[in-house]
Amino acid sequence: MTHTNFTIFHPSVFVLLGIPGLEAYHVWLSIPFCLMYITAVLGNSILIAVIITECNLHEPMYFFLSMLAITDILLSTTTVPKALAIFWLHAHDIAFDACVTQVFFVHMMFVGESAILLAMAFDRFVAICIPLHYKTMLTWPVVGRIAVAIVTRSFCIIFPVIFLLNRLPFCWTNVIPHSYCEHIGVARLACADITINIWYGFSVPIVMVILDVILIAVSYSLILRAVFRLPSQDARHKALSTCGSHLCVILMFYVPSFFTLLTHRFGHNIPRHVHILLANLYVVVPPMLNPIVYGVKTKQIQDGVVHRFFGIMAWCSASSLG
Repeated sequence: MTHTNFTIFHPSVFVLLGIPGLEAYHVWLSIPFCLMYITAVLGNSILIAVIITECNLHEPMYFFLSMLAITDILLSTTTVPKALAIFWLHAHDIAFDACVTQVFFVHMMFVGESAILLAMAFDRFVAICIPLHYKTMLTWPVVGRIAVAIVTRSFCIIFPVIFLLNRLPFCWTNVIPHSYCEHIGVARLACADITINIWYGFSVPIVMVILDVILIAVSYSLILRAVFRLPSQDARHKALSTCGSHLCVILMFYVPSFFTLLTHRFGHNIPRHVHILLANLYVVVPPMLNPIVYGVKTKQIQDGVVHRFFGIMAWCSASSLG
């Protein structure tokens, strides 16, 4: 009879490999990742600053947009700096608690961003379909409760993942073939039944996000029906332009996420490094593009950025002269 000995352990550290198969290109890959990360943080920070300082942007739509910008910063900051440390410094080790924390924030930001996009769709639905009730329906107390509900829902959905990971024993390896920790990737290293991890970690957040997508689709179908009933072509154009940037952001969030999800679930013939590269791009490209899209398509934000820029330039000139 053959006996197999297993050493059960709870690793103090995991080892992140980066992008397996592309180790020779880590330094080159780090350059666009770093530039995209800087652009994402800087662009979203400017967006938040403009929304806070410009009084004409103190509206529910821009409040939700600032929440989206904060979520984008947190999502990219949770993952990209560690990836850059792996690419540049070969800092592959990550503490178990830090890995679980990274899992929590990555998934919470994903679910949270989906809920924020739904809130923004609801805002546009009220503004266009029932504009006379906009001020009475979306009061600041209501907006505050929506914000609390978004954070609470995201936290409650993802928090059980911490316990699902902490309960697992590990006996094979602590090496993760990825540049950041994600739930199923860590769970697959365990020498125990991870059915509940797969069921909960894959199904519950995805079901919630699909529900958000359905509600967003319903909102925009009602919005489009209301827009095309407007008698004036100028009014239709104005209404569509106010929704254009939001639709672009929705597509940039959901299309890559579902593409990544489907290729990860069904694309077994796709090389692993392609999966991981797509996962890395997903956490940095939408956060980088979102403020650019809103800056290009929203005149109020353009005016706010210009006003802040010339204000800073005037202050610098006055300081140098003084």
